[in-house]
Amino acid sequence: MPPPPDNAAPALTARIGRWWRALDGFATREWRWIIVIAWLLISASYLDRYSTSIHFMSLGDTDDNMRYLQVRDWLNGQSWWDLRQHRLDPPRGANIHWSRLVDLPIAGLMLFFRLFTGPERADELAVGVAPLLPLLVLMLALAFIARRLADDGRGHGWFAAMLLPLGASMGLSMYMPLRVDHHGWQLALTATTLAGLVDRKWTRGGIVAGVSSAASVVIGMEMMVYLAGAGALMALRWIFKDGAARRLRPYALSLGGTTAIGYALFASNANRLPVCDAISPVWTSILVLASGILCALTLLPLRGWPQRLIAAAIGGIIVGGFAWTMWPQCLTSAYQISPELQKSWLVYIREAKPIYSQARSSWVPMIALPATGLLCALAGCWAARRDPERLWAWATVMLMIAFAIGLMFWQIRAGPAAQLLAIPPVAWAVWSLIESVFSGRWFQRLVAIPALLVLSGAIAVYSLYPVIARALANNGATPPAPSSATTSNGAGANRAHLLTGSNASSAPVSSRSAGTAAPSNGGETRRQVTRRSEARCRTQPALQVLNQVPAATIFTVVDLGPRLIAMTHHSAIAGPYHRNGRAILDIHHAFDGSPERFREIALEHGATYLLFCPNFPEGTIYQRRSPRGFYARLARGEGFPFLTPVTLDYPGTLPFTLYRIEGEPEERPLAPLRKKAAQQAR
Repeated sequence: MPPPPDNAAPALTARIGRWWRALDGFATREWRWIIVIAWLLISASYLDRYSTSIHFMSLGDTDDNMRYLQVRDWLNGQSWWDLRQHRLDPPRGANIHWSRLVDLPIAGLMLFFRLFTGPERADELAVGVAPLLPLLVLMLALAFIARRLADDGRGHGWFAAMLLPLGASMGLSMYMPLRVDHHGWQLALTATTLAGLVDRKWTRGGIVAGVSSAASVVIGMEMMVYLAGAGALMALRWIFKDGAARRLRPYALSLGGTTAIGYALFASNANRLPVCDAISPVWTSILVLASGILCALTLLPLRGWPQRLIAAAIGGIIVGGFAWTMWPQCLTSAYQISPELQKSWLVYIREAKPIYSQARSSWVPMIALPATGLLCALAGCWAARRDPERLWAWATVMLMIAFAIGLMFWQIRAGPAAQLLAIPPVAWAVWSLIESVFSGRWFQRLVAIPALLVLSGAIAVYSLYPVIARALANNGATPPAPSSATTSNGAGANRAHLLTGSNASSAPVSSRSAGTAAPSNGGETRRQVTRRSEARCRTQPALQVLNQVPAATIFTVVDLGPRLIAMTHHSAIAGPYHRNGRAILDIHHAFDGSPERFREIALEHGATYLLFCPNFPEGTIYQRRSPRGFYARLARGEGFPFLTPVTLDYPGTLPFTLYRIEGEPEERPLAPLRKKAAQQAR
């Protein structure tokens, strides 16, 4: 008698199928909570990784230090409307162009943690946790877009989109613990705006896009070009799609209303003037007018796209004419800085340079993910060619990615947005290829496996490029060594990075990694000195030694000013903030000029000390530009009769030298105010 058939394998297959369908249904229903859980795990991992840096308040970027100081001063009694930093260039103070909106979560965390611990520890915890909050918003927005791009609107590419920011190192750097500046929030709001543009629910999508755009403008103007592009896409959809007023009208109302409310609640005293670089009467009036015109257009009885196109063109002419007539100065430059400041200072800021001016070790990893995302978006448009609604969503994402890549050829500060916006198409492609591997025909599997490897390489390019570079170097090629812009902390996006021959990183350093890149123009000893002195000059233990000296105004390089006043009770002359061009140029003139000129400018600012940090990146500018200037001579070890080294109690060798500037400043109208400011600082 033949043996009975074995039914174990079909039963196991059926059981696995039931489990998979149950898991699929759970993920489809609860995708938001899955993302929240993933965010909690990722946040816990990064908080553990950066625990040492958090303990020592290693706020690497100048803007992070200034944001922390701005929040702390507000909690200590400074007016909500006063964003002037009174310990930069006292007694005038430095005019900071930000708003208070981003201060709120940081201040809330500080007050919350103070319920359980002391103020200093509470501040450390707050600046560690705060940058991770917008990361959750970003992950939700990217996952939502990926779901929208899927064939049935419920594909699982969102799971890849949730995790892919971990491979976008330049974008991810904005969400690391201690990165408390506002860029993380702006990137998250830009992704949320894109999610609103492609939302199938038109009213909800319009409101989300409008509120997100306005909130980003209230925070800062950096993402204005992206938001203008999003608004243009919204208007184009209304022109060519009957019924799209259901999205455009709520978008216009929410954009105009949120902008007006944001100006009323968050514009500082200085931003009540017609300035071009922040939420002010300039941009509030332009956005409210544009919103009103868009809303009015949706109410007109227009038939067909030609009539809507003509009406939209007339509306655009009205808005453009208003802006040109009322605020012509803002249409040429938002910064409104002098040609000398542009030439002496802004031209050296690395993030303000185009991608083609960067080393290959920087631009290849920087553009790999955006270029891959653009190709995936083109493939997605082809796949959705028979579904007009889905094709619109794909075209919107593709155009935003292309726009972001184009902006990188203007300034590399567009890199983080380009990387993050490219994630949904890449996530869709990853999931589609995985499906082909497991359920496709043999030739589909044959194509899908190498395609997955290519996508994996683009995602992991920041890790793979150094390996490939070394392999090519061993084979006789000479590719450039990986620069700091290719490291996982995304240092290439930070304001303090200057093209000075040094790639020293100003991003937060994790507790499991350390160091800054050395300049390429010296021997091994010189490189070691650079790593040790320049990096240690910024550290909390070294700077707080300066508190042994009574509160005073200390003359130092521009990029060290915010860190100095954040970690000590002293004042400084300037930080890298364009509204304070006079103070910045005074530092440049002092270091480029003669010793007598330095002493004159220092005493004019009421500075009684000079802080000199060897091999600081900014210092190499003065040494190269003015080899016979005061800074270059000081760096070569030359002494000056009006400088007296100050001995400080420190268990080791300090990375800097503090000099007392001998002589008293001449009695000027500002001298009594400076004296009063110094007394208050004590």
